[in-house]
Amino acid sequence: MKNSPSLSTLLPAFLLLLLLTVVATGIGSSFLPPERVIAALAGQGARMDEVIVWKLRLPRVVLAILVGAALALAGALLQRVVRNPMASPSVLGITDGAAMGVMLFLWLFSDQANALTVSIHWQPTAAMTGAAVFAGLVMVLTSIDQGGSSPLKLILYGIALAALAKAAVTLLIIVGPVHRASHALTWLTGSVGAAHWQDVAVVGAGLALGLPVLIANSLPLRQLALDPQSAVLTGLPLVRTRFALLGGAVFLTAIAVAHVGAIGFVGLVAPHVARVFHGQFRSGYLLATAVTGSLLVLGADTLARVIAPPLELPAGALTALVGAPLFLYLLIKGRQYHA
Repeated sequence: MKNSPSLSTLLPAFLLLLLLTVVATGIGSSFLPPERVIAALAGQGARMDEVIVWKLRLPRVVLAILVGAALALAGALLQRVVRNPMASPSVLGITDGAAMGVMLFLWLFSDQANALTVSIHWQPTAAMTGAAVFAGLVMVLTSIDQGGSSPLKLILYGIALAALAKAAVTLLIIVGPVHRASHALTWLTGSVGAAHWQDVAVVGAGLALGLPVLIANSLPLRQLALDPQSAVLTGLPLVRTRFALLGGAVFLTAIAVAHVGAIGFVGLVAPHVARVFHGQFRSGYLLATAVTGSLLVLGADTLARVIAPPLELPAGALTALVGAPLFLYLLIKGRQYHA
């Protein structure tokens, strides 16, 4: 039996992600070759290797994979809802809104000793609140525009509000105590360097909660590729579907940003890569998008750890470095591919 087109496209991506996972887990102050990493993962390695792999490095690697998938899926949902290939959590201000929510949380609920006065478990809620507020503002401003709403105006309002959020975070850095500046810089750039298994569990649970929404809207996602009038004629409840998918994008963005900061560009690039090399109307498109996002974030974080040792650069500083050339390539060569 021949492999289906979807399987033949996804299998290499999964294998590449598996290979990168092993390599990234072995990189650190003490390099572990792939065979030692695999032995440690299987519980058959040396005791010290298992401690390094399971307690120090694997949480970071897994968190990068999950965050990349969440941001990529959020970008795919937004591009379909807005019907604009330039839509992404960062372009529409959702990423910066979530980061601003986290910064306000840190600024309001930490003391001079840099200790939180409330539970850290409220941080994702702050991120989701900030993301939802800015997403709502973008939608409201676009809908009340007397010139009529359009995908281009949605993008422009998103860019303006994203700039507003960035300015607000900068202001919090300036007026706040010095000890909070490091937290602010983390959210501005994005990093998975401080990952713990608890972070992995929360982000993984967030993806699991969003999975039923994605499955339930697999057909509506295809219908949204049509113009609004045609989509309604196919029986699609347009407003309700857009609201559900926009809410899903906000949730996925917030749950990622709350734990790693404002990593940008992933939600813009990953759907385009999946669209070119897999096809947006084939089964498994969202899965291909998620794997692509995981590869981008994990690849950026791995590069961040080896590009200037012993310094470890934040992954968010390199996602654009990794993604921008690829995105330019797709813009130039994309006409040669068809879904």
